[in-house]
Amino acid sequence: MTNSTRRVVLAMSGGVDSSVAAHLLLQQGYEVVGVFMRHGEQSSQACELGDGRPNPLLPILEGRLDHKQGCCSASDAADARRVADKMSIPFYALDLESDFRRIVDYFVDEYHHGRTPNPCVQCNNWIKFGRLFEYADAVGAHFVATGHYARMLNQPSPLQSSSSDMAPQSKEAHCENAINYELHRGLDDDKDQAYVLTGIARSLLPRMLLPVGGYHKSEIRKIATEIGLKVADKKDSQEICFVTTGQHAQFVRQKSHTDTSGEIVTSDGCVVGHHPGIEGFTIGQRKGIGVAMGSPYFVTSIDPIANRVVIGPHEELGRTWLEADEDNWLTDFPLDSPCPAEVQIRYNSSPEPATVTRWGDRRFRVDFSSPVFGVSPGQLAAVFSGTRALGCGWIRTTGRQ
Repeated sequence: MTNSTRRVVLAMSGGVDSSVAAHLLLQQGYEVVGVFMRHGEQSSQACELGDGRPNPLLPILEGRLDHKQGCCSASDAADARRVADKMSIPFYALDLESDFRRIVDYFVDEYHHGRTPNPCVQCNNWIKFGRLFEYADAVGAHFVATGHYARMLNQPSPLQSSSSDMAPQSKEAHCENAINYELHRGLDDDKDQAYVLTGIARSLLPRMLLPVGGYHKSEIRKIATEIGLKVADKKDSQEICFVTTGQHAQFVRQKSHTDTSGEIVTSDGCVVGHHPGIEGFTIGQRKGIGVAMGSPYFVTSIDPIANRVVIGPHEELGRTWLEADEDNWLTDFPLDSPCPAEVQIRYNSSPEPATVTRWGDRRFRVDFSSPVFGVSPGQLAAVFSGTRALGCGWIRTTGRQ
């Protein structure tokens, strides 16, 4: 097997998952190149390697002002570099500030349109499985890997073949066989991340490696401990990496300088309060609305034209259908033919039984078997059949029959 078919570019965040992914890939016979992605959103402390020395390689500023765990800080970069050094693999930091700026612009714009953005999905689409493939091509690597908890089935291992029994194939030839490659949920239901990967181009599936998806989180931490990684007990990333304060609404206001303040109304149009900006709200939100109604009320819709936030009791959140656009399919999903499936409407929600009808203009409709709560325009609707990811689209409209 040639070097190009053994070489893999691994996105290393400095966390336990991508660190153990490097170890697993090496065990499987791959030649690993570690890459850390610099986003450019900076906090207030100078970048150090962790022992007081400045980091000459990574011009990143350290620390979140709220001390919450992100995934792209200077301390994370230092952790990733130490892991790479321990495993004797090359490690590079890519300055992707301009690419992340596109994600920031998307993030701000979606809130101004009254939608709830999902920048982590777009990061996977545009950067982790976008720019990283360009970088992989530049360094002669066929594969790109991450530490996501999802599985690629029918993925060959370099140890199963050798240069004597496998003729090198071009990237195009591999992509032609994409139909044989399936994206599935990770074995750990609590950590499964297949949802955020459903926007990946189908042609890239044969070049994706997801080493940790066949493990539970506890097993990954155990492996990290056994091989002596200091990140074994490191907390998982939970916040949006470029929102260094952890305050989403404040971040949007600082970036846009646009006044989106307005009224808070009930579904019958009664004004019950005022808010500082629609960017501070999302569908299904209960806490932090700023008005007391005597019983639980939730954000049921957001009007970006009038800057109006509509609230109501929980039953008003229920939606029986949604329409999504900008679809992406990982299978030969039929056109104009209703098909049973399960649809996941948020990262931390469970797939719901539904009927999915795909239209030819990159749209599809989802009719749920029973009302689903918290369906929010701007979020991703991911379509599954059991554990297999079939495709996805961005939620635009929702309704109740």
